[in-house]
Amino acid sequence: MKTWSMNLGSKLEVVTPFLGKYRPFVGRCCQRCTPESWKSYFHKHLTSLGFCNVINITEENTRYRGWLVRRLCCFLTVCDWQFCSGTPDDLQERIFHSKRVQDIVSPTVSQGKGDAPVASVSVAQWMKDIHRILCHIQSSLSPFLLRLCSWALLKLLKQMFLNVILHKGQLEMVHRAAKTADVPVVFLSSHKSELDGLFLPLLLVSQGLSVPRVTWEYKAYTSKHRTLLTRLGGVFLPPALEQVSDSKMGALSRAVLASYLEELLLSRQRLLIFLEEPFSGVPQLSASGREWLALVFNALQTGTVPDVLMVPVGLAYDMAPGLIHRGQVKPTQPCSLWMLLWTICQAACRGLGCVRVDFAQPFSLQEYLANSTFRQSSSGKHLDELLLPEVFGKCPMILDCEKVEYRSSNSYGAVALNTKQQTLVDNLSLHSLSTAVSCSAIMAVGITSALLLHKHWEGVFLSQLMQDFVWLTEEILLRKYDVGFSGQVRHLVLHTLFLLRHCISLHCLSLGDVLVAPRRTEAAVTELSSHSAALLTVFIQEAVGACAINALMMELLPYLGSPEQLRDAVFAQEELHNKTALLVQLLPRDVVLRQPCQSVYYYCQFAIDKLIQDGLLVAEEVASDRLVCDTTQKNFTRKLLWKSTDDFADSDSDYDEEAGKQCFKISHQENCIDAFMFLCCLLGPLLKTLRRTLVFLGESECPQPESQYMEKLHHFLVRKANEDCSFECANKTLAAVSISIYKELGVLQELPGKTEPIFHLSETFTSKENREKLGKFIEQFIWQSAY
Repeated sequence: MKTWSMNLGSKLEVVTPFLGKYRPFVGRCCQRCTPESWKSYFHKHLTSLGFCNVINITEENTRYRGWLVRRLCCFLTVCDWQFCSGTPDDLQERIFHSKRVQDIVSPTVSQGKGDAPVASVSVAQWMKDIHRILCHIQSSLSPFLLRLCSWALLKLLKQMFLNVILHKGQLEMVHRAAKTADVPVVFLSSHKSELDGLFLPLLLVSQGLSVPRVTWEYKAYTSKHRTLLTRLGGVFLPPALEQVSDSKMGALSRAVLASYLEELLLSRQRLLIFLEEPFSGVPQLSASGREWLALVFNALQTGTVPDVLMVPVGLAYDMAPGLIHRGQVKPTQPCSLWMLLWTICQAACRGLGCVRVDFAQPFSLQEYLANSTFRQSSSGKHLDELLLPEVFGKCPMILDCEKVEYRSSNSYGAVALNTKQQTLVDNLSLHSLSTAVSCSAIMAVGITSALLLHKHWEGVFLSQLMQDFVWLTEEILLRKYDVGFSGQVRHLVLHTLFLLRHCISLHCLSLGDVLVAPRRTEAAVTELSSHSAALLTVFIQEAVGACAINALMMELLPYLGSPEQLRDAVFAQEELHNKTALLVQLLPRDVVLRQPCQSVYYYCQFAIDKLIQDGLLVAEEVASDRLVCDTTQKNFTRKLLWKSTDDFADSDSDYDEEAGKQCFKISHQENCIDAFMFLCCLLGPLLKTLRRTLVFLGESECPQPESQYMEKLHHFLVRKANEDCSFECANKTLAAVSISIYKELGVLQELPGKTEPIFHLSETFTSKENREKLGKFIEQFIWQSAY
């Protein structure tokens, strides 16, 4: 064999549909939660408007023509863009006189000679404190810096990416929302790279929208970097928020921040909030994004603005610039300006393929909250109450009961909310993140990475890889997700292999085919894992259902003579539903993308239905008065009367007394087991990390500070990964998700410390027997290659 080198001769065409298949129009808002918004800002003709390449700037984008214009078109285009600050000149004065600030200032402001000198504080001192807090939050925009950075970024984007694609129909929806009188617009975006906060404002301004205020992490950047970002429209949560609300600076910072956001919305400035944690291998809600969303929610609740239009934004990269493909772990040190420039220069030299940006349909926050308040249920149980009886073999609980979300006791919110309001904000965050993720296009690199990591780990011929690429693309389109590419299959696969050249080895065989083998190094596996994570969001429900079937097969395996007999095993629908519910309750809602308007019952039934529709499960006839294929309307039984209204949706597997007796088995069709294994492996990294974390909990010394505990856990996961090359499990984000699950289960308990929480093992799980029972409970969902 000899090494085969590639030469990609032409750029990709991105406008024509892939293989002639129907390209879905993604991003419609939830018809159940926002029915009126679902009818607004949308028309059928929007789906046919096609795509545009944002970074393809020509003389047509300027007011001038000629040979000199063609060479200076980027500069002239940026000069024509409008950068309106919109910030009132008397912003500090208005914040000082706001009710929130006056409630803090009034009791201590000196009013005359009779005031107590100990408690008196001058107005000038308060104004000085407010000015210092405002400087931490924001700064006035600099049109010169905005134009200069926009021009430089536009030139760099042309070097980094082949194209940046935007759907004109989605853009038209945003323009219609921006024209709504007296209603501000807030963009809720997913987060894939450090470049997102600079890239998205550039895209919005280039399409005729005003520059938005962009939320950034305060601790993630140095002071000089923060100063530059605020001049470009960045806003930060002030550091004093970490202080308790009873302290002077803590209370004042919260009041100033809430008042600033109210003034921002009143002036109808756009706000861009990143809902997702960057560098994550699974969808994970951002803590700072939730705080900003709570501030927007509070501004609406207090009547400051009549309504707010929310626009989820989905981002998709072939290869995201920054650290995500170099280790996918969040950097612990603040990012300096030079580090960001170095990252951009590296990306420009390497070439990162294509980018796709999707805007979901705008929805009314007021309408969403009204419908959510009507649906909100007061009943719920904590995760340990739901699952531990099942783990210890006691009387099983009602698994369809809603799970109460865990909240850390040492967190201080940006605004004071009661339990009901906190639940509404959590649900809004989750709903918006789910919409943003679901409208994000799936890129070609993600498909190839998933195939190499989860299906062809030992290598695959190029011809077979192309066939699997087509199969997986069709499956994605059938699930109403869009793909961010088009063109001939061979060119697409070669394009992805070129971008993944550091992760694979290519060998030309004498048979005329090419062998594609993924490298088993830590860097290669980590990069493939980060790219393939995008496929989990598409197949998450099928993956949960497949892992539940795997758990049922694990229970049957000791009673069968060989694993081959598992293909003939028959499963009752009630068993499938219960196992699926166990896994859905175990995993966080943002990981499984279960929207708040979906109950556990509905989610589990829908997961089973999808496996049936995919042909992975087939009905097995049992003795009954009704045939399995009978689709006549079924009468609802009392068992369903307690469930929420969304459970009465039309489903192929709606439960009644007869449906509970329905049985299914795994299909014997060709490649069915391969597809089943692929679905299980998509959730494999998270489940394996969860299992290994439990082993670490039993071996570690407690109590320990959180940071020290997490660092030792990561070293443990890396050591385990070196044993079998499973470096996709040595992920700090997956480790953090595992720790949060164990805190909800009551395995880990935290005590308040001086600077950070102290972790220690709960008394119940100091017993090795109880840890083994929990370990077996988790292991049943993990795919075993012995099948």
